[in-house]
Amino acid sequence: MPDIKNTAGLRDILANLPVQNAKAKTGAVTRNSQLTKPPAALGRLEDLAIWYAGWRGDPRPGLENPQVIVFAGNHGVTAQGVSAFPAEVTAQMVANFQGGGAAINQLAQTFGAKMDVHALQLDTPTRDFTTGPALSQDEFSAALNAGWNAVDAGADLLVTGEMGIGNTTSAAAISAALFGGQASDWTGRGTGVDDAGLALKAQVVTAGLAANPDRDPLEILRCLGGRELVAMAGAILRARVAHIPVILDGFICTAAAATLECAQAGALDHCVAGHVSAEAAHGRLLEQLNKDPLLSLGMRLGEGSGAALAIGILKGAVACHSNMASFAEAGVSEG
Repeated sequence: MPDIKNTAGLRDILANLPVQNAKAKTGAVTRNSQLTKPPAALGRLEDLAIWYAGWRGDPRPGLENPQVIVFAGNHGVTAQGVSAFPAEVTAQMVANFQGGGAAINQLAQTFGAKMDVHALQLDTPTRDFTTGPALSQDEFSAALNAGWNAVDAGADLLVTGEMGIGNTTSAAAISAALFGGQASDWTGRGTGVDDAGLALKAQVVTAGLAANPDRDPLEILRCLGGRELVAMAGAILRARVAHIPVILDGFICTAAAATLECAQAGALDHCVAGHVSAEAAHGRLLEQLNKDPLLSLGMRLGEGSGAALAIGILKGAVACHSNMASFAEAGVSEG
């Protein structure tokens, strides 16, 4: 396992990321041109299948073992009153995940995904980032490793989700630190705060940015993130090293992932955006990352739910690519 005991080890991994298998991708392009359909008739599904084939190193891949991982963490910044729900809800929802009662459980089961839940020191919230870094270097490394180690090496697709009261505030602060603009440009209603709550959240984000002036992307993740965001970044990075494609979820997941892309251009080439959420800043964040979402359904639940729903789209793309007959096999004239 690569050394991610510190930020230097993380930078070493980012500087030496594997790329797509060119031979497999070329083979997938060739196969796509021979299938019983007019050219480009399946639209974006064709591009998705070719992308997936390149990362799996197989011109005719299967997609049989998707994994959904939900990470949970608590945020000290909730002391500022940024959420409509108390921090206790994080642990309560973890129990719901473990009991199979949440939306993500139903979606994972529907699309044949193995689901794992990792609660990350819920009794020890991160520090309030309006007063300094949310996580120490050791805490940051521990959360990264938790994410890295949670990925099943036998998975052929990864979705990362989260649960953590206060984490839209963290995502907004990360986005503003990475891409600039006013705090209000990135701050949304999250769990459903009213207008006064929204204004307060923007003020808290502004205070967090002032208290943590370092604009190095990995330091932004440490100082303004939470354990679940850091763990998602660790899992997404592990997936890249293992050639496991990733479907990104909503605003919080995308903000965590964006720190990797800003630290190393191309770090998210193995990722597609599952959906664009109703959290207003998510679309702006996807534009910054040049990620065109697969779905737009007004969802804003988190948990990995939008990305899990998109597993069905990617499964459909791969099934058509790998299982359709060619013109020669079907005895159909190519015209």
